[in-house]
Amino acid sequence: MKRQVHMALVLAASLAGLVSCAKKADGDLLSQIQARGKLVIATEGEWSPWTYHDEHDKLVGFDVEVAEHLAQKLGVTAVFAETSWDGIFAGIDSKRYDIAANGVEITEERSQKYDFSIPYGYIHTALITRDDNSTISDFADLKGKRTTNSLGSTYASLAESYGATVITIDTLDETLQLVQHGRADATLNADVSFYDYMNVHPDAPFKVVASTQEASHVALPIRKGAETATFRVAVDKALGELLADGTISALSVKYFGKDVSKN
Repeated sequence: MKRQVHMALVLAASLAGLVSCAKKADGDLLSQIQARGKLVIATEGEWSPWTYHDEHDKLVGFDVEVAEHLAQKLGVTAVFAETSWDGIFAGIDSKRYDIAANGVEITEERSQKYDFSIPYGYIHTALITRDDNSTISDFADLKGKRTTNSLGSTYASLAESYGATVITIDTLDETLQLVQHGRADATLNADVSFYDYMNVHPDAPFKVVASTQEASHVALPIRKGAETATFRVAVDKALGELLADGTISALSVKYFGKDVSKN
């Protein structure tokens, strides 16, 4: 009889533990990620050198490797989901993606909807025109002009704030094609991305006419909520270690030719 009571108590305690673990896994994003063994990361895969496909069609880039190192720190495997720029945030909202690694800049508007990790990159926005354009020399000259950028990007918002009409397109290559063929007067993009493009296409007919003075902070967006609190702490800890040990600095030099991990 005593043995039966003991076994019943053990079984009850075990079930209680399983229920407690299940509830924790259901409610806490970090627990969910660790339980499945995968960190699902949204990225475009079309924005060199942040995230792109190499000559072997392998997904590579600065953000890709940063995310892979982050996943290793969390003890899980990085799984990338390639999507359009606006699809990144829609996927975070719907919980299809745990996080996004795509050169995402922290803005006041985004911070109202998403939490961000600590910054791991600092970039400036370049205003790019054809090399024979004489009508645009500063951001203020964008009033009444046509620019081209991804829908919902900080670059599109900045251009609109100066009075430009934005033609939405998906990739840097496509935006530059529109500028080259006269369908748009200018485009805005990360200066490091443009210089990377010019390294590959040295004869391309473009120039940078202006850049923002203050650097934008690049970080990982995470959906807000109590369920992500522990995850955010773990992400910040991992990124802090990767910054401190020089991993992100080395990746930055590898992909950008300079260290963008310091402001």
